[in-house]
Amino acid sequence: MSVVLGVDTGGTFTDAVLIRDETVVIAKAKALTTRADLAVGIGAAVTAVLAEAGVAAADIAMASLSTTLATNALVEGQGGRVGLVYVGFSERDLETQGLSEALGGDPVVVLAGGHSHAGGALAALDVAALESWARDQEVSAFAVAAQFATRNPEHELAARDLLRRVTGRPVTCSHELSARLGGPKRAVTAVLNARLIGLTHRLIARAEETLRALGIRAPMMVVRGDGALISAAQAQQRPIETILSGPAASLVGARWLTGARDALVSDIGGTTTDIALLRDGVPMIDPAGAQVGRFRTMVEAVAMRTYGLGGDSEVHVGEGLTGGVSLGPRRVLPVSLVGFEHGASVCQELERQLRNPVPGDHDGRFVRLVEGQDTGGLSAREAGVLARIEGLMPLGALLKTRLEGQALQRLVGRGLVQVAGVTPTDAVHVLGRLSDWDTDAARLALELMARRRIGSGERLAGSAAALAERIVDEMTQATGRALLETAFTEEGWDLPAAELARHPLLDAGLRRQSGILAFDARVALPVVGLGASARCYYPAVGKMLNGVVELPEHGDVANAIGAVVGQVAMRRTGVVTAPAEGRYRVHLTDGPQDFSAAEDAMLRLESVLGSEARAAAEAAGAVDISVTLRRDVKVVEAEAREVFIEAVVTAEASGRPRIAG
Repeated sequence: MSVVLGVDTGGTFTDAVLIRDETVVIAKAKALTTRADLAVGIGAAVTAVLAEAGVAAADIAMASLSTTLATNALVEGQGGRVGLVYVGFSERDLETQGLSEALGGDPVVVLAGGHSHAGGALAALDVAALESWARDQEVSAFAVAAQFATRNPEHELAARDLLRRVTGRPVTCSHELSARLGGPKRAVTAVLNARLIGLTHRLIARAEETLRALGIRAPMMVVRGDGALISAAQAQQRPIETILSGPAASLVGARWLTGARDALVSDIGGTTTDIALLRDGVPMIDPAGAQVGRFRTMVEAVAMRTYGLGGDSEVHVGEGLTGGVSLGPRRVLPVSLVGFEHGASVCQELERQLRNPVPGDHDGRFVRLVEGQDTGGLSAREAGVLARIEGLMPLGALLKTRLEGQALQRLVGRGLVQVAGVTPTDAVHVLGRLSDWDTDAARLALELMARRRIGSGERLAGSAAALAERIVDEMTQATGRALLETAFTEEGWDLPAAELARHPLLDAGLRRQSGILAFDARVALPVVGLGASARCYYPAVGKMLNGVVELPEHGDVANAIGAVVGQVAMRRTGVVTAPAEGRYRVHLTDGPQDFSAAEDAMLRLESVLGSEARAAAEAAGAVDISVTLRRDVKVVEAEAREVFIEAVVTAEASGRPRIAG
């Protein structure tokens, strides 16, 4: 008998589950995710699940972690300050593929260097300029992207070695993350990876420390964005590959829990709702690379649409005569949660605000520090705002000017500060659908929001309960629209999916409107609803879509289940080009190699990639490894003969995760 442990750190909850012999859930537990030190929440959840099952820590044969940390950080604009070394490109290239937005004002240096499509050097790397620039940077990590580095990574490797020697900081090279062309897009991926390194290092290192302290000696794995497992060490080096880790684990968990072969899987967490399609029991992979929030990356991951829509999404009051509410994309702490954690002082402050005759701009909102974070690189204003935060503070007591409000947003983006406000979680507390935290604090916060005046001069809502109904209805509508967008995207319609999901004719069909014309529309595939709060919202979503919603037992810990029922799979990709007739070039890490026959070149590349993939799978802790090879050869007809253009070769090594004996 083997018992394995799955852990998922979400934006609000950390889940733990124990599975015996890969077939039976024997225990599950939840603890609050502790942003200041995620390992505290992991330790609490693991301790609880071991106690519930009566299983000794030493009997755990494997532990695996799935996490929304990377996904949430990108959606919320968090992460460390990074420096980009951009080699062989022009300043104009910083504005393509969202690279400037991904940098967000962080330092960048554009240097001479780079290579051609064939792998030849275009110019020497400006080493002196790089060293001078690097010594002046206060960053947590560096990203390096060089022109055509996937054809020859020489300049990226040279820049990496210099940066490590001069600064001692972690360095991400773009060619290590993707073998595809597209320098600016690879640069975006490298920047985001560098931004996440500090966060992921802290999480994984502390998670391993926590498991060891509890007596668990089994190897620890991490879920990658395509649902496969990798070692903890690999995840620390390439954290960008763990974006969509939690959602990918939920797909694996949904398949395991329901046996569904064709379904829309929708996982609602605290920060995001993640929706993907199961076809023939297999998660669909996004050929364009994972997109999270505003950023399209080159990371191979499940074809997941991630929406800034969760139980802890910030509720905004709409403008105009009728007001209304909208949700997200930013996550805030529910007022019911800070009331639960900080006690009577929260309700006392909310009651004080209610006694004020005029509503304040920041009523019902609080702010608190996240301890133990890197505060380097702050402006004087940001540092001043940070220094004034003591404990849990009313937001109105902290902010004195609009500029300080902007500084606070940057502190939130750095992960140094958390803001609390009204969320859907508070609404379902008010409506009695949830009672985990402080219902009184939720009711008072919603009453403060309800008394705000809209454009017509009327109150936003007549009561806290009436406002709660509006918030939950908006969550239902937004979730339904997100599912419809995903369905239209997968169907491949010509019109934009977001436009189709809001089309009046579709709305008429969902309402089954009948007059001179009768309309009828429904979602034909079942929707598998996952997440701790799915039962609060998804029955109404099913009615809106005229479809079937499945809420499986243990669906609240599907991510943790998916973390331990997956397989290890490592892929390596390379390319053979033809720089001249009769010459076939294999592009390898240690430089290009030429052959006189295309078949010889492809065999050489297959040999190298197969060995690299197998070694990576072994390093990830896989056993019973098998390697599959795939060629995608592009040729054209010219003068009645086939002319070789290029071949993309992929090697995949897969196996079972090693279980401790």
